[in-house]
Amino acid sequence: MPRELVAVQPSMPQLRAYEDPPLGPSEIRIRSELASPKHGTELVGYRNEPVASRPYDPAWGAVMPRPAGDALNVFPMRLGNMAVGFVTETGPDVSRFQVGDRVFGHFPIRETHTIDETRADLLPEGLSPEAALCLDPVVMALAIRDANIRLGDTVAVFGLGAIGLIAIQLAKLAGAHQVIALDPLPSRRELALRLGADVALDPTAGDGDAGLAIRKLTGAGVPAEGPPLGAPLVGGYREQLTQTSQLGVDVAIETSGSTQALHQAIRATRFGGTVGVVSFYGREATGLLLGEEFHINRLHLISVRAQSLPMRDAPGWTLDRLVRLALDWLVSGRIRTEGIISPIVPFAESVDAYRMIDERPAEAIKLGIRFP
Repeated sequence: MPRELVAVQPSMPQLRAYEDPPLGPSEIRIRSELASPKHGTELVGYRNEPVASRPYDPAWGAVMPRPAGDALNVFPMRLGNMAVGFVTETGPDVSRFQVGDRVFGHFPIRETHTIDETRADLLPEGLSPEAALCLDPVVMALAIRDANIRLGDTVAVFGLGAIGLIAIQLAKLAGAHQVIALDPLPSRRELALRLGADVALDPTAGDGDAGLAIRKLTGAGVPAEGPPLGAPLVGGYREQLTQTSQLGVDVAIETSGSTQALHQAIRATRFGGTVGVVSFYGREATGLLLGEEFHINRLHLISVRAQSLPMRDAPGWTLDRLVRLALDWLVSGRIRTEGIISPIVPFAESVDAYRMIDERPAEAIKLGIRFP
């Protein structure tokens, strides 16, 4: 019998056997070749963190408390985000595929998939399976369009997982003059430099004040102490003519999922700049101090999310357009993915490997699972 990777309880992955269902008229059966989980959002559910049990109600447009006694039980929960494989069977009404075609799509980590043909796509010629697994993080990173990076901007990217490493490249494509990459892990910082970052910083170095380190990096030395005061205004107000307001990056992008990193992204951003938040935070905002730079420096704090529809610039931009652009840039090589799917382990070792990405995240960027 084929097997799949599931979480039977919070933080308890396991391989489970299953039976393939009969093939429907418009369905295809796929044998998996390579698969990958989603390290951010998926791990929040896998750990059953508090936000995972509070459902979003589209009618209210808000997260609503679950009724008393209505316990949410998502376990056993299938794990995995995208996969590549080969078509082994087709239903009589299938028109898009034939046996032997190599396909990819949003599938869990399991040995076979029985799905409607509309849920898969042919793997484009010249696109490696590893690059195909990066389609989802590219689409998620493309949402930073909402942060409005402009020609000549200085940009900081906090967190160098798959989305952060792609965001670096997108910032360059958008015309950023300088991109500063931040991550505690040396291997990720090295990869960021290979993928186009101009500077790579360890946010935990020194006193751990990454925001101030970036302000010093973007300014001409340490600013003079205190802003001068201008002429008195009506009612005794005085205008502060600050000399330091343009220190910092124009745009900071937060992809790490750490609220401390979000605080440092805010601290690193110049007066009137923008902080684009890609991350999904599963816990309370420890270390996020909104009474400091965010309050004083009149920052734009914007949530960027590809799947919250309609898009801000709809109808010109749709999710379909975003996905097609992501795929085109992957196929053409404008977005590079070498080194992002790492490590790649055999399916038989997927239980330990999944524990590793949760418990020892320094050992992986985006886990790949290879099937025999």
